[in-house]
Amino acid sequence: MRPRARRGLHSLRGQLTLANVGLLAVGIVLATAVSLMGMRHYLVGQIDAELIKTRDSISSSAVTLRQVDSLRVLDFVRDRITPQYMDQQATSDSVFTAVDSRGEPLALFGIQPTEAQRSLATAVAGPQALAADTAPHDVSVHGATYRVTATRLADGPYVLVAISTEALDNGIAKALKLDLTAGTLLLALLCCLTMFSVRRRLRPLEDMVETSSAIAEGDFTRRVPSSHHPTQEVEQLRLALNSMLHQVESAYRTRERTAAQLRRFVADASHELRTPLAAIRGYLQLYDKGMLSDPGQRKRAWDRMNAEADRMGRLVDELLTLARLDQRPELRLRNVDVTRLVREAAEDLRVQQPDRPVSVAADGVVLVHADESGLRQVLGNLLANVRTHTPGDAPVRLGAERADGVVRLCVADEGPGLAEDDAARVFDRFFRAGGGAGSGLGLAIVQGVVRAHGGEVAVRTAPGEGLAVTVTLPERKSVRP
Repeated sequence: MRPRARRGLHSLRGQLTLANVGLLAVGIVLATAVSLMGMRHYLVGQIDAELIKTRDSISSSAVTLRQVDSLRVLDFVRDRITPQYMDQQATSDSVFTAVDSRGEPLALFGIQPTEAQRSLATAVAGPQALAADTAPHDVSVHGATYRVTATRLADGPYVLVAISTEALDNGIAKALKLDLTAGTLLLALLCCLTMFSVRRRLRPLEDMVETSSAIAEGDFTRRVPSSHHPTQEVEQLRLALNSMLHQVESAYRTRERTAAQLRRFVADASHELRTPLAAIRGYLQLYDKGMLSDPGQRKRAWDRMNAEADRMGRLVDELLTLARLDQRPELRLRNVDVTRLVREAAEDLRVQQPDRPVSVAADGVVLVHADESGLRQVLGNLLANVRTHTPGDAPVRLGAERADGVVRLCVADEGPGLAEDDAARVFDRFFRAGGGAGSGLGLAIVQGVVRAHGGEVAVRTAPGEGLAVTVTLPERKSVRP
C-alpha cells in the first residue's frame, strides 16, 4: 500500500506555512510596536513643546499673582493664559492653576479652584521640583494621564500648566486595533497563499514518493514526471532520481538475467559433467565385480574411461577459461600480425583435415594491439566448430582485413548452416544446435575473448548456406616492439 502524504503540522507543507506565518507575525508586531512608539513619542513631544512654550512665556514676563489678577494684565492674561483656562472650563484637555509653595491651589481671576485644578495640585507632589525640571512630567488626574509643567511667578506662587494625553492614548489604541486587524487579515491571506504555493511546489516531491512506492512494489518502469513550473533544485533532484532509477532498473534486469544464466549454466555444467562421471563409474563397477574378464573388454573400458576423463578435463578447462573471462583478466597486449595468425590457423586445419578445401584472404601485414594467445584461441575455437559441425569436405574461407579503423577476422564455411532461432543462441554457453557434438562452450569463449579486447563478434547464417563468423577488433595505436 502506497504511503499517503502527511497533512498535519508535522508535514513539510505545514512547517513551511507555520514558518512563513510566524515570521510575518513577528514582523507585523515589531513594525506596529516601532510605529506606535514613534507616533506616541512624536505626539507627546508636540504636547511638551506647547507646555514649554506656555511656561517660558509666563516665566519671561516676570508677572506676579496680583498682576495676573489686576486689570492691567488682563489683556496679557486673555492673550497668554485665559485661553487655556477657559478651554479647561469647557473641556478637561488642559488645566491651568496657581499653587503656593506647599502645593495648595489658589484662586485665580477671582474664581475658586475647580475640582480639576485641585486634583492637579494634589497630583503634583512638589511644585518646586517640577519648576526646576525643564521637561514636563506625567501625572494622573482622576484616572486620566496629563503632561504637566510648572513655573514660579515673581511674587512666589507657582503656576501649573497641564495637557491631557487621553486623546493621544485613545488614538494610539485605535491605531493598534487597526494594525492588529490588518495584520490578522494579512496573516490569514499569507497562510492561504503559502499553503497553495507550497502544495504546488511540493507536488514533484509527492510524485517522487509515489514513484518510489511503485518501484518498491515491483514496477521498475515508473519515472518521476516533470512538473509544469519546476524549480531548479527540484528539477535537478528529479533528473538525478530518474537517472538513479534507470540504473537500478538496469542493475535489477542484469541481476535477473545473470541469475537465470547462472542457474542454466550450473544445470548444464552439472549435466555435462554427470555424463562422463557416470560412464567412468559404470566401467569401474563392472571391473570391480569381475565382469571384464576378457582382455579386449578391459582395454575398451580403459580407453572409454580415458576418453571420458579427457572430455571432462577439456570441459573443466573451458569452464575455467570462461570464469577468467568473466572476471575481466588483464590482457598481455602487443602488436600482433593477424595475417600470420590466420595463415597458421589455415595450415593447422589442412594438416588435421587434408581433404577439406581451405582458402585464405589475408595479404600484407595487418597489425592490431591485442593478446596473441587470445586471438589464437579465437581462431582455434572457430575452426574446431567448423570441424565438429560441418562435413569433412565442406570448403572453409579465412580472411583478415583493416577497414574503417577496425580489424576484421572472418571464418566462413559452406556447411549446413543454422536456423534463425539457433543463430540467436549460438553464443550461449552449452548450446549445441540440434544436440550436436562438442561441449557447447567454444563460441561462448570466442565471444568472451573478443569482448575482453573491446570488440564484437557476429554471425551470418541460414539453413543450407553455411555459417560465417566475423570478429571485429578496434584498431589501437601501434607500438614499436
